[in-house]
Amino acid sequence: MRARTAVLCSVADQGVAALTNILVLVAAARLTTVSDFARFSAVYLVFTVLLGVSGAYTGQPLVLLRGAGEETRGACRSAVVFTVLVSAAVGAPLAAVCALLPGDTAGALAMLGLVLPVVLGQDAVRYAFSTLHKPHLALASDLLRLAGVLTALSAQTYGSSPARLVTVWGLSALPALLLSAVLLHRATARAPVRLRPLLRRGHLGQRFTVEFGVGNATGQLSVLGLGAVGNPLLVGALRGATTLFGPLNVLYTSATSFGPPLLGRIADERRRVRATAALAAVLAATAALWATALALLPAGAGRHLLGDTWPTAAALLPATGSQYAAMAAGTCGLLALRMLDPRTTLAIQVVFSLTSVAFLAGGYAVGGVPGAAWGLFLGSLCKATATWIRVARLRRRTGAADGVTADAAPSAAPGTY
Repeated sequence: MRARTAVLCSVADQGVAALTNILVLVAAARLTTVSDFARFSAVYLVFTVLLGVSGAYTGQPLVLLRGAGEETRGACRSAVVFTVLVSAAVGAPLAAVCALLPGDTAGALAMLGLVLPVVLGQDAVRYAFSTLHKPHLALASDLLRLAGVLTALSAQTYGSSPARLVTVWGLSALPALLLSAVLLHRATARAPVRLRPLLRRGHLGQRFTVEFGVGNATGQLSVLGLGAVGNPLLVGALRGATTLFGPLNVLYTSATSFGPPLLGRIADERRRVRATAALAAVLAATAALWATALALLPAGAGRHLLGDTWPTAAALLPATGSQYAAMAAGTCGLLALRMLDPRTTLAIQVVFSLTSVAFLAGGYAVGGVPGAAWGLFLGSLCKATATWIRVARLRRRTGAADGVTADAAPSAAPGTY
């Protein structure tokens, strides 16, 4: 596949995935009360954390592979099988324990445990198709998932319980998973499945999982914590605001997860970093324009999107829009670091993710829910600044090393990624 076609298919695929995610939350907001949407949002937030862990452990190391030989094809098959098995091993106990607990939230968590292998398995195949340079197959799968989600959720009525919505949402991904499995089997025929390397000490996914834990999951779980000890509607308010930025959220995640195979087509390291910086500028401008458009949205249209959750979400739009603009720069900075040296991002994630949590808690203590939203913006801004400072230092260091090498041994072959 030509590079231009691959980029177009990849961008279209991320757009479809973004649309699917935002429609799920929009439908949930319109089909439930404010309190039930807060419960659904809490469960969906748990899924988001599990999805991020799965992508960090199996998906992100996978997309750093190059070539389409037997080793890469085997790694793709292994990653998908590993994801389905582990998600089933995690989901079954989650469903069993939560089924014994009272409350609507526990019931929704139980249903999440049952559908976890379906939704995580379908996402894992997307990483495999990206690694194999077959984004058109991922696009076909995600289009089928979008159709399934729209069909399933449109059949629900107002007042549906969070558990029912989670079940319907999860099972709607089953046709897409089956199609993806067939397409992946054809693309990786006869490639071996080896699960042991994924469990071996030193597997790069272990580092990426730690980075996700301190970089993303910490902030999301802190929101749940503040909702538990403070105002329970905090989760629904922040989730409602971030729902409106759902396409950007998916694009940011996709930039880190699926950007390396596309940017890896650029041979020169300096040009790759410049392309990443240009991507950061485009995404930040997109976030600003999107926030402006949402701020100008009439109240009636907003209520049509999020129902009773709209007033609280609308009040957070300035802070959330600023946060997403800062997140664009930070996400692309981490992408540049991954391409320069994937082992340099952990320290930044640890320090500035804890800083974000501190800003979140401090903002909530000072200004309530709006203060918490502005605290998240400050944390994202600090992390973005730190990542690009690190990128500049690495570029100066590698540029100096390349100059010394060129002077000392002009006939040496260039190193591989």
